Amino acid sequence: MKLTKAALKEFLDTKVALYNNPKFIESDPVQVPHQFSKKEDIEIAGFLAATIAWGNRKSIINNANKMVTLLDHSPFEFITQHQDSDLEKLLPFVHRTFNGEDFIQFVKSLQHIYQQHQGLEAVFAKYATADSLQQSIHHFKQLFFELPHLERTKKHVSDPLKNSAAKRINMYLRWMVRNDNNGVDFGIWKSLHPAQLSCPLDVHSGNVARKLGLLKRKQNDAKALAELDASLRRLDPTDPVKYDFALFGLGVFEGF
Repeated sequence: MKLTKAALKEFLDTKVALYNNPKFIESDPVQVPHQFSKKEDIEIAGFLAATIAWGNRKSIINNANKMVTLLDHSPFEFITQHQDSDLEKLLPFVHRTFNGEDFIQFVKSLQHIYQQHQGLEAVFAKYATADSLQQSIHHFKQLFFELPHLERTKKHVSDPLKNSAAKRINMYLRWMVRNDNNGVDFGIWKSLHPAQLSCPLDVHSGNVARKLGLLKRKQNDAKALAELDASLRRLDPTDPVKYDFALFGLGVFEGF
């Protein structure tokens, strides 16, 4: 499908308008952090939900809600104030290859991020560049695992500098940074801005992007992400990742 830049932008803008609204929340993992009003609870619940966001969307949402329940519906308080004995109840948890041991590691690592590195937003902001957060994701992973950890858990945090498209973390960053008053994304991280975001690249968004001529590379990796980012920035340099709603909606809801 080859459209002029103006026609393509108009087409995608109408799809953004169609999907970027509160109805979208009903079938998306973003509903999990939407249960909370406190900044730290939102960012922790969002991070956990995004971490397990692969596979069947219904089971992602169910299991992310389970995680929040296991944290006593007070993620920040549990993360920062738990005793070791509180962690035992997390052991039975499982979502695909993410298990209770991984969950416990995430609780300890998140505690470390808040106690030693001023919290999630501060880490991502510290390493951000003018037009990208991919370095931030890399450094976040290093800090997240600088305390003793299980080797197996590291695979659950992607590293763009190892050529990962880091779909789940980029989705999470969209939730935290974008704020267009449409009710889906939170925009609670004021130290970062939407122009720095990268599109969550997965099978659906990748296939749609290729059909629209926004992406040529075949693999969904960091190089493809850079190519897609460049294409989306040409359409809207200040808020390129709003087009995630269009690409995702076209792929998942319209079978484009």
